[in-house]
Order: sequence, then structure tokens, then C-alpha cells
Amino acid sequence: MNQSMELSRALPYAYACRPERTALIIIDMQNDFCAPGGFGERLGNDITPTRSIIPVISDVLAAARTAGMMVIHTREGHLADLSDCPPSKLARSKKQGAGIGDPGPMGRILVRGEKGHDIVPELTPAAGETIIDKPGKGAFYQTNLQEKLEEKKIESLILCGVTTHVCVHTTLREANDRGYECLVLEDATAAFDPADHQAAIRMVWQQGGIFGWTAVSSVFIEGLRGKDRP
Repeated sequence: MNQSMELSRALPYAYACRPERTALIIIDMQNDFCAPGGFGERLGNDITPTRSIIPVISDVLAAARTAGMMVIHTREGHLADLSDCPPSKLARSKKQGAGIGDPGPMGRILVRGEKGHDIVPELTPAAGETIIDKPGKGAFYQTNLQEKLEEKKIESLILCGVTTHVCVHTTLREANDRGYECLVLEDATAAFDPADHQAAIRMVWQQGGIFGWTAVSSVFIEGLRGKDRP
């Protein structure tokens, strides 16, 4: 695919990219954030919003795979000895009632290799798709994401996943500072509190697209198929 794709129904104005220079980044769709008994629920959150986007992301993922786009999955989590977890982050998690590294129904919370750290089964990465394990909120911090994108000459990013105002937004801002043209899929991202999600989405496109663009997933999928219309 060598043609430019323009999504006329994006905010704040049309979003254009070249699919062969674009990567889909699915952020932290892990059991710890999207499954009963995970970190998110143990903190007292309603996981309904994060679970509800799984089928939406599944459709986006299928379309991206069909189009031959680069697909990247991220997972937030820490080494077993927690040596990559800042003391401040660890302390705050324990004060909220679900300490990082503590035992839970799906193994130690937010620890790599545990079931809770795994991506939900519905979105299992395919062979050859990049998986970025990150110790922080942003996908660029202490990872090789930048190198992976440069290898494929990626210029644009399509972002989805959880949570909109934390890991999605942090990755968006990191990418913006690095010059990537970013589109956030409104209905393929979620926060435990819908008010946080709505505010985070507005922050993307305000001031003429200060961080990038937003659109609903159907617009992106139609764009890949050459069917987007004003």
C-alpha cells in the first residue's frame, strides 16, 4: 500500500497518513487492567469501560493486519525484583490497596511473566508483531520503541488502549515531542472514569491539534478500505 490515506471525519480537521509508514499501537490491554481481579479492579475501579473496547480494538486490529500495517502491543509491568519500579510508584500503589508485586488472583500484580501482565486473549499478538514491555506510563521510556519505529520508517501512529488519560496520553505526548503524527481512536480507548476519558480526548485535538487528531474507529477502518467520505 503506497497511497496516502485521508480521514476527513477526524478532529480538529482531516488526518492524513501513509499506511506503509504508519503503526497501530495497542496500549496496555492487559488482564491487570481489563479482567476481573486485576490491578485496576483491585484499586476499586469499574472495569466495564476497559473491557467494552476489546471488540472495537479487535476490529481495528483485524483491519490493520489486513492492510499490512505495523502492529505494536505494549504492556506495563516490572521485573520480578521490582528493581525497575521507582520507590514512589511502589509506595503509591500500596497506599491504594493493591501494591505492585503483591500476590493477586492472576499472580503478582504488574509483574512481567504473570497472568495479570498478559494481554487479554481476544487481542493476542500475532507472530511477528512487536511487543514493548515498559516499566512506566509512556511507551518510549526505557524501551526500544523508538528504534523499532525507525527501522520501519514510521511517521504516523494510531493509538488505542488503556487508560486514555494515563498510558495512552503519556505515549501520545512522548510521540508528539518526537515528531510523530498521532491519531487517537476515541471509541477504542477508555478510562475507568468516563469523565477522565472525555477530558483526555478533548485535550488531543484542542488548539488546532496540539497533540494530534481523534476519530472513531469506523472512520479509520473505512479509511484503510478507501471508503472514508466527508
